Amino acid sequence: MEKPQSDRRSFLKTAFAGVPLLVSGVPSVTPLLEAKPERVRLSCNLYSFNDPLMSGQMTLEQVLTFCAELGFDAVDPTAYYFPGYPALPDDSYLYEIKRKAFRLGLDISGTGVRNDFTLPDLTRRKAEIELVKKWVGFAARFGAPVLRVFSGVGKELKAGYNREEVTTWVVDALQECVEFAARQGVIIVLQNHADFIQTADQLLDVVRRVNSEWLAVNLDIGSFKIGDPYAQIASVAPHAATWQIKENLFINGQEVVTDLPKIMQIVRESGYRGYLPIETLGKGDPRTKVPVFYEKVKKALKNYE
Repeated sequence: MEKPQSDRRSFLKTAFAGVPLLVSGVPSVTPLLEAKPERVRLSCNLYSFNDPLMSGQMTLEQVLTFCAELGFDAVDPTAYYFPGYPALPDDSYLYEIKRKAFRLGLDISGTGVRNDFTLPDLTRRKAEIELVKKWVGFAARFGAPVLRVFSGVGKELKAGYNREEVTTWVVDALQECVEFAARQGVIIVLQNHADFIQTADQLLDVVRRVNSEWLAVNLDIGSFKIGDPYAQIASVAPHAATWQIKENLFINGQEVVTDLPKIMQIVRESGYRGYLPIETLGKGDPRTKVPVFYEKVKKALKNYE
């Protein structure tokens, strides 16, 4: 029996909901994109487990298992948790960790190195650049989409060098690293770390000078210690390719508990899609601290969906 015309219209409307319409042969997808919610997932920055990892109380494999069982979608293990750092680990070990993470259902949201591009000696800066390049290759093989780097300590400012001069060193070093990383398919993410870079303006100045799609920000919410951190986080958020969500941050230099709903509002309003790595600091067993903070972040994220 043939369906009534009105029923056919209802069926077709339902069946083709979400299918792009063709306008002059080109799919029209703008309305679908506007309706699509942001995709934000939680990762664990493994610095949260720094003490047990560095002391040998926990292995990297054990930390991965812990994070998977807790419910994280990904992990971000810094390079110095691999044996031999700053030398590269054997590929067989790298691939074993990669396989372990995959079998546990964990993505690798990123990795990172220790570096200092503010050193006045050109030879030493070149060595720092080569260190980053070496670990770019590691990140590519590991399946890490981003490699976290620092600007540097910046103590040279106290030795008579001016900020503009040191900023030029940082920008030049980053440009070389970014050009190399682009060929490997890895994004360099510059972390604000309350060192040479202390404010959002200083961070964005460097990013704009490098001016590359292969340089973004690792937004560390706990390392803006001058002024209003929330305003600075909001100004940097559109440039973030990854984050570090911490239990505490600093308002005018005073450490206070992070307003997680406010952070999630900033995340959503920035249009960010990707991983939000959390990082717990200070004293205490991470096997106790990380689950508590994970639940707080997950609740704040869910409430703002």
